[in-house]
Amino acid sequence: MSSQRTLRQPEGGLADGPIEEQIIQMASLSYERLPLLEAIFERYALSLGAAFKGFAAMPAEAVLTAFEYLPCGAALEGIPAPALTAVARAEAWDGRIGVALSPELLFSMLELMLGGRNASGRPWTPRSFTAIERRFGQRLAELVLADLANAFATVGAVTFRVDHLENSPINAVLAPPNSAAVRVTLSVGLEGRGGTLTFVIPDAAIDSIRTLLVQSFPAGETGSDSGWRAALGRSIEGSEAKLTAVLHEVRIGMREVLAWKAGDMIDLGIDMEHEATVSCNGRALFRAAMGRRRNGAVALRVTDDLGEEKERDDGGVD
Repeated sequence: MSSQRTLRQPEGGLADGPIEEQIIQMASLSYERLPLLEAIFERYALSLGAAFKGFAAMPAEAVLTAFEYLPCGAALEGIPAPALTAVARAEAWDGRIGVALSPELLFSMLELMLGGRNASGRPWTPRSFTAIERRFGQRLAELVLADLANAFATVGAVTFRVDHLENSPINAVLAPPNSAAVRVTLSVGLEGRGGTLTFVIPDAAIDSIRTLLVQSFPAGETGSDSGWRAALGRSIEGSEAKLTAVLHEVRIGMREVLAWKAGDMIDLGIDMEHEATVSCNGRALFRAAMGRRRNGAVALRVTDDLGEEKERDDGGVD
């Protein structure tokens, strides 16, 4: 499934006035990119199609079409109205986000679930949403928010609860109009029909996890995606490592060494049961017993892992 999106810097939301005041106002806003948040929504788009399919028992596809950084007021004003907008509280973040369902998406889903698959879609005339339509829209909003909470599991647990619904996005109160926000737009296709799903996430709502969202991946990992692990494994499968086996080390005085003559016997103080220490690149890895294989080659049998012993020593308390 392809995902085409645009990243856009703020283009509006500034109060009218002298250019100097607008520059100061723009400088006060933070539009730092959030690479991990972008990655989360890219994966969210892939999972959202399956969520819609499970909800309505019909093929569905979601595509991330835009990811924009702009003031919160401009983000809400840029969503075509009317659109049923759910204001949800992110309980773990102590903030609010908005999710706007376009009438085309809401009524396409409602019509298809009521058996109107063979009927041709009719243009929607702008009007107020009925109580039934609002209840269905809230169920739909809760569905997409629950799937969004699962997508955020890579950075921490969060629960989204719908506070109330608005008939127009501009009526949603999420944060001060001039505060920074992110607007994410997804296109949802339902058997040739569908519409758009738009999220508005103020910076204040994600302030507690911002240090994670500015990274490419949390702690250098990609969550449940194990593809990078497999690629790393394939890249090192053919690598070679040089191991050095030291049977024994003794200290001998220089006077004695200088007195050595050809034919002298040097007692190393070891026997056949003595274990060797195996190291790689100067780091002791394990102890091993000496032996021979059936083909006569010298072999080592690992008896003690020195790597674990070193970790215990490093973590000990004096």
